[in-house]
Amino acid sequence: MFEYTVFWILAVILVIAAGCVIFMRNPVHSALFLVLSFFTAAGLWVLLRAEFLAIALVLVYVGAVMVLFLFVVMMLDINLERLREGFWSYLPLGGAVGLVMVIEMVLVLGRRYFGAQALPAPADPGSGYSNTKALGRLLYTDYVYPFELAAVLLLVAIVAAIALTLRKRKDTKYQDPAKQIVVRRSERVRLVSMPAEKKDA
Repeated sequence: MFEYTVFWILAVILVIAAGCVIFMRNPVHSALFLVLSFFTAAGLWVLLRAEFLAIALVLVYVGAVMVLFLFVVMMLDINLERLREGFWSYLPLGGAVGLVMVIEMVLVLGRRYFGAQALPAPADPGSGYSNTKALGRLLYTDYVYPFELAAVLLLVAIVAAIALTLRKRKDTKYQDPAKQIVVRRSERVRLVSMPAEKKDA
């Protein structure tokens, strides 16, 4: 009974926070509500006894991605009026995608009413069970090649993003340590002989 109560509390908070992400006018407030959504989703993962996924969600998305996104939003001068201009043009497409997602959730949650057989409940693994250990065993045994392919694709994407955004500006002034080391003393200092000035009596 306690788990069901916590589940419904977290679910209501998650739905409200997700709605605020969409309907908030200030992008900073939207980002903060998205952080709240991630935290409540992590709570739901903990209720499902998937502690590793919950910790990964908090560390990766809340601790890295959302903090970076929040700093970018706060530092950029975003024209909110210009962003709101195309809202109504994207509304039909967004409504269609939302309707498809609602239909999918109804089919998944109401499978007993649509004739689909429910999945059997997993057996209790015992107190010494660790889903992190089981997930690691699956990743590095049965799914080792897809895992490595995903890692290579992410590495290629990171390198491509750096290569596409790297620009050398001609007017940039920088120091070359290699040229500074090989320079000679005669090139560093130049003595200029100037005639001595005499004071008029």
